[in-house]
Parts: sequence; C-alpha cells; structure tokens
Amino acid sequence: QVQLVESGGGLVQAGGSLKLSCAASVRTFTIYNMAWFRQAPGKEREFVAAISRTGGITPFADSVKGRWGISRDYSNMVYLEINNLNADDTAIYYCAAENRAVDTPSRVASEYDYWGPGTQVTVSS
Repeated sequence: QVQLVESGGGLVQAGGSLKLSCAASVRTFTIYNMAWFRQAPGKEREFVAAISRTGGITPFADSVKGRWGISRDYSNMVYLEINNLNADDTAIYYCAAENRAVDTPSRVASEYDYWGPGTQVTVSS
C-alpha cells in the first residue's frame, strides 16, 4: 500500500512561485512512476507533469511546459516547482503513483493507483 501526502500549497500573487512536495510512505518508492494532476472548481482533473521511476523521463502538460519543473529524490519525495503563476493555475494539486512496469509515465489519471488528498493553490491577481 502507498500513502501520499502533498504539502506546499497556499495563496500566491500572480507571477509568483511555489514548490509543492509529495511524501510517499512506501518501501520501494523507485518502482513507481509519479505524477501531479490538478483540478480547478467545476473542471475535470487534468494532468500537469510526471516523472519516471529513474527520473529520466518528465512529460509536462503543454500549459506548463517550460514554466514548471518536477523532480524526485531517494527520500521518497516528489517535488513540483511552479513558476510564473496565473489565475488559471488555481486548483487543488494532487500527487499520484503509478504501479506499472512502463518507462514513460502515463498522462491518464485512471492509470494511477494511489492518490494523495491534495493541496490547494490559489493565485490572486
């Protein structure tokens, strides 16, 4: 079983930055591809970014590509660095773990097996 807990969300002004963290309680963290999704009020959950088990593959959504970064370390942590925020980035951000033997992390929410409760990011204009 995998437990995920996000942190680092908050209220930030447009143009600002945040670093979100996800702590995974699992013995074999390196077997999981990890991802961040977000869900804004009244909208579907959407893919933001992912990182492969080795950290070598990092797909991003087009809306954040070039602005944001994702990383992981050997202490069972995954990070999402979100920069140059705008009002459209207001959402609950979720960390997810994918337990499939594939090199490239999925962009599809239903293919992720474990989810955290989410952390709220609110961008004020």
